[in-house]
Amino acid sequence: MYAGKKKVVIKEGNGMCGIIGISARDQTLPFQDFEKAVDTLSHRGPDARGIYEDRFLRLGHRRLSILDLSEKANQPFQDEEKKTVVVFNGEIYNFQEIRSLLEADGFRFRTNSDTEVILHSYRKWGPAALSRFNGMFAFALYDREARKLFLARDRVGKKPLYYLHSGGIFAFSSEIKGLLTMFPMFRKEIDLEAFNFYLAMGYIQGEMSIFRGVRKLPPGHAMLLDLEKGDLKIWKYWEPPPIDFIMDEATLLEELEVLLEDAVRARLVSDVPLGAFLSGGIDSSLVVALMCRASASPVKTFSIGFREGKFNELPYSRIVARHFGTDHHEFIVSQDVASLLPVLASQFDEPFSDSSMFPTYIVARETRNHVTVALTGDGGDELFGGYFQYQFGKIVDGLTRCIPKGLEGPSRSVFRALERVVPVGKSVCRSLGGERNRFFLDTHIKGADRKEVFGEAMMAFLGGSWREPERFMDSAQRALERDFGFLGSLMRYDFDYYLPDDVLVKVDRATMLTGLEARAPLLDYRVAEFALGKIPPSLKVRGMTKKYLLKKLAKRLLPRELNLERKMGFGIPIDTWFRKGAFVDLYLDLLPGKGDPYLDRDGMVRMLDSHRRGKRPLGMFLFSLLMFQQWRRAYGV
Repeated sequence: MYAGKKKVVIKEGNGMCGIIGISARDQTLPFQDFEKAVDTLSHRGPDARGIYEDRFLRLGHRRLSILDLSEKANQPFQDEEKKTVVVFNGEIYNFQEIRSLLEADGFRFRTNSDTEVILHSYRKWGPAALSRFNGMFAFALYDREARKLFLARDRVGKKPLYYLHSGGIFAFSSEIKGLLTMFPMFRKEIDLEAFNFYLAMGYIQGEMSIFRGVRKLPPGHAMLLDLEKGDLKIWKYWEPPPIDFIMDEATLLEELEVLLEDAVRARLVSDVPLGAFLSGGIDSSLVVALMCRASASPVKTFSIGFREGKFNELPYSRIVARHFGTDHHEFIVSQDVASLLPVLASQFDEPFSDSSMFPTYIVARETRNHVTVALTGDGGDELFGGYFQYQFGKIVDGLTRCIPKGLEGPSRSVFRALERVVPVGKSVCRSLGGERNRFFLDTHIKGADRKEVFGEAMMAFLGGSWREPERFMDSAQRALERDFGFLGSLMRYDFDYYLPDDVLVKVDRATMLTGLEARAPLLDYRVAEFALGKIPPSLKVRGMTKKYLLKKLAKRLLPRELNLERKMGFGIPIDTWFRKGAFVDLYLDLLPGKGDPYLDRDGMVRMLDSHRRGKRPLGMFLFSLLMFQQWRRAYGV
């Protein structure tokens, strides 16, 4: 137990919200290490710093003030009877409605914050309170009388929560760096399975983390720790509802517009200035359109562009900005972004190689000079059918339905034969010939390429399991296909895995590094449930038109001259940047030594040479290797 210290609350300093805590049965841990750990999260919370301590645990918080800017709303936050303490990262958008219910039941409030609503909701409804929250959140709530710690993460995983539980110690943090600082003697051993998944996908998936012993609480999950016994229970409190498709387009469009409008309005509640990221694509443009409908003053919008013309969407964002009369700001990305690699590798805690981290960070950094909150269009592709591979899924779905029952076996033989002779459509033939989701797997880094660069120790560890990421993806996609069909399974896989582990990690880390809060109306859980349960895949991808239903809504709300059929994404010209220049120089500088356990130096050189000679485009794989090595340097691994 902690010896001889009374509760301490510290309110000082500057530094989006970060939460951290530790409980150690029968052990005394240095207080100064915990203070340092709290301050590793200062970039997430520039406005206040607080620590709570008793003999069972410590809780720390760094605050970015968004609602109720007064000191009385600082955290850790306790009720008047000092029976319950909470640290909270995020926003509860419907906190005012919940507060009204609680006040009618006799609860009294000292602040106007959503933090206090979480605390009293738990006292009223216990863990069932989670079903009432509409928001993005990760929080830890300490029930002093029961000696239990309750932690939860929002439904889709916008806010992170890492934890470790071993040897009588339980600790959690918004970022891994907080855990490492609490435990200076922590052995930073790379989880080799996680590393293999990272090289396959560009991010680390699910509950794994790059460090052995550190885990992630998955989206839509909660946990309860008995501080005296050390027992830990984890459960899933939310999953999308069963399918009940509506086939009438007019009905879907009306309901969708109402839901999106309400989701945007809910995210405009703030006691600090707010604006929106505007790419000129459908998702962010719809968000801006609905913001302008709800706002009495011009909405501030922020866009990022590239000197390389085919990656530059600024002309489209200007069309939207002019149409709605927004207060518009633009920024340009150049190859100088290579200088950002060290700071981003450190901020992301784990190896991460989604190249759109660069424009996301830059637009967040520049936006923070004007506002503290920005609405985004995140979630539109996964929920409404925006990725190119969904067109492939549509073709496979359509051809599968054309095969008469009883002829599935012979048809597979025909398609396998066609694969060897057709000049185009090989992926379709391969899928219909038995390798059902080969195209889906080939959108990730191929196992043969990973094997080419693995170090000897890595290969010895993996043995025959070096293709485990492919086996996992294949198994998960096939399981989803049984319930949602082939096209639906591709979309659901992206919602379950790619969205929380790549897209939302990127946005959280990039915005938090700048002290900017990002809000995503399209990921309101009501919108997500509607898109997943009510809109059939055939109305998300119709013919070869992606985002069919969302485009129908966009035609109602957006300027006619906006090209709704383009799809550029939010990436960077990574293949070009690995031909020559700073990225190549840095890659060569970060090559491992001979006998490195994780990566083979000669294999990495061969990959770069193959790319630069134009034999095949390997820019994204090279970037994954580069970011892993940059991360190792940042974390001393």
